[in-house]
Amino acid sequence: MNIFDIMGPIMVGPSSSHTAGAARIGLITRKLLGSQPVKAELLLHGSFAATGAGHGTDKALAAGLLGMRPDDPRLPRSFELAAQAGMALTVGKTVLRGVHPNTVLLRVEDARGKQLEVVASSLGGGRVKVCSIDGLDASFTGELPTLIIRNEDRPGMVAEVSAILSRRQVNIAAMQLYRNSRGGLAVMVIESDQPVWPGTVEELRACPGIQRVTCLTPEEE
Repeated sequence: MNIFDIMGPIMVGPSSSHTAGAARIGLITRKLLGSQPVKAELLLHGSFAATGAGHGTDKALAAGLLGMRPDDPRLPRSFELAAQAGMALTVGKTVLRGVHPNTVLLRVEDARGKQLEVVASSLGGGRVKVCSIDGLDASFTGELPTLIIRNEDRPGMVAEVSAILSRRQVNIAAMQLYRNSRGGLAVMVIESDQPVWPGTVEELRACPGIQRVTCLTPEEE
């Protein structure tokens, strides 16, 4: 345990789990989409659904989608700012299975029609975990540099990605593999000890069979 765990993050209150964590979830979702959403549906589960309005969870999620950090003083005005930015917001409730009580399902779409669905949980103290992306299981926090790679499920893909990272002197701290079906769409979630530089990301994107590469760094969330 460190001082951050005891005191919590620097944030606009009132709650590190319901407000700061929610803002981080919004930020990560925006990064995964790769652009500013023009539509966002926020479906709150459990404690988020029961007490989220009082804690500003919905406003914090919207603020994150607009690119605000948890300590941004504009966070309480996020609905107003979303309307000014042309982002249509829908807030509702849902029931999800096997997840933390502070969990949200986000469906977002950008101006080019790119869509994304993310399920993520706020674990307390501003810490979060992404549970799924577009219906595929995932499990990462964004506390380390993280690559999210969507690829065809075929032999050799993991070896090709590992070889690129090895050449680029990126040490893999953890790797998780998920797929929707044999030969279908797969996701690699790779956490690394070092930053992943843009040249590495571009080389991964050029690899046959890879559909999308997103790189999250702690500084950007």
